[in-house]
Amino acid sequence: MTTVNSNKLSSARFAEATDAFVEVFTASVDFDKRMAEQDIQGSIAHATMLCKIGILTEQERDDIIGGLTQIGQEIRDGNFAWSIKQEDVHMNIEARLTDMIGIAGKKLHTGRSRNDQVATDIRLYLRSEIGSISGQLKRLQTAILDLAEKEADTIMPGFTHLQVAQPVTFGHHLMAWFEMLSRDYERLQDCKKRLNIMPLGAAALAGTSYPIDRQMTSDLLGFSRPSANSLDSVSDRDFAIEFTAAGSLIMMHLSRFSEELILWSSAQFNFIDIPDAFCTGSSIMPQKKNPDVPELVRGKSGRVTGHLMSLLMLMKSQPLAYNKDNQEDKEPLFDTVDTLINCLRAFADMVPHIIAKRQNMYDSAKRGFATATDLADYLVRKGMAFRDAHEVVGQAVRLGLDSNRDLSELSLAELQQFSTAITDDVFKVLTLEGSVAARKHIGGTAPETVKQAIQTARQNLPAA
Repeated sequence: MTTVNSNKLSSARFAEATDAFVEVFTASVDFDKRMAEQDIQGSIAHATMLCKIGILTEQERDDIIGGLTQIGQEIRDGNFAWSIKQEDVHMNIEARLTDMIGIAGKKLHTGRSRNDQVATDIRLYLRSEIGSISGQLKRLQTAILDLAEKEADTIMPGFTHLQVAQPVTFGHHLMAWFEMLSRDYERLQDCKKRLNIMPLGAAALAGTSYPIDRQMTSDLLGFSRPSANSLDSVSDRDFAIEFTAAGSLIMMHLSRFSEELILWSSAQFNFIDIPDAFCTGSSIMPQKKNPDVPELVRGKSGRVTGHLMSLLMLMKSQPLAYNKDNQEDKEPLFDTVDTLINCLRAFADMVPHIIAKRQNMYDSAKRGFATATDLADYLVRKGMAFRDAHEVVGQAVRLGLDSNRDLSELSLAELQQFSTAITDDVFKVLTLEGSVAARKHIGGTAPETVKQAIQTARQNLPAA
């Protein structure tokens, strides 16, 4: 076994130094240093509170805050020397602070543990990142609204089972995406409510004997309240799981968008053109234009779902309270944040430049007997029971299939052989324009309804 000398702040209890491999294996500083700003923020609030209750003098408090402020600047400037020997972001900052200001730096950790410290840091970090992700979501929603408004009258086929079902408008289809993202936004805000609870003061697991003022610290850090149980405070990672679940839903939605964009940009559909800046070519086939951004986003959805499973498995067998297992919460959480921000940004940048090939969409909607349901509704309005109307239309569709014609291309006489209730006004409902215009109810695909939905959505978009 190879051992190393240690200058760790927590090493006095041990008779021998940490094995060299174990020191590297157990260290987390390489990834948790991204929480340095939050760690400093929490320490400043903690020092302020310790001064108020008489644990620190005003001079010690000021020295600590001054030192932490300087350390923050060193980190931002890239001049901070991170050390694996100090294991994590917390110990690195505390060791540097002690080097700078002496004994006052050692007093900072009074009344807290790394257990409640890291739990606080993660919540502060995630609270900030939810704000960034929400901003990217709103950018994408705005881009979708702009494109939907532009294409509110553009007729395209609506699909079920990826088979032509009924005509809709491209604007209406885009607004379905918007609704998915609206739910995603709401879930993030709801998640933020539950994570915005402060664990600091729970110490290692049982609280502290010092007369700390947790409400003061909570207020200084902008939390809604201090946590209610010290055991739960240091061991809870529900908020991380909930966030990753919300992130998985966002990525699932983006993956669905991606699949449609990929299909629609293919020669077989040819509904849209994705801008060149978001595509690449082939190393061997010069004609290729590959929709790489949607494909990569579709692929990245799997890693976020995987992170959700990882966090669930991480927590499922842990006894109370804190365990070293929880060091494994950060990498999946951090990668989820990065993946969400990057994917949402890519889509928000790409969507405004998507070009609809309107004639191709229209021509495709004319295939597949998209107005068959309109004919059935027409017969119902003439007094026929819907099941009987369904049978009549099925017979008309069979004739269309046999003669390779759409319903609108059948003659009146041909239609009347299936029902004498059909008169020459039937052709108004067999047009694509008539079909979409008839659906004027809330949530319908009529262009005027779509435009009203877009206007309402703009009014209800959350403030930046």
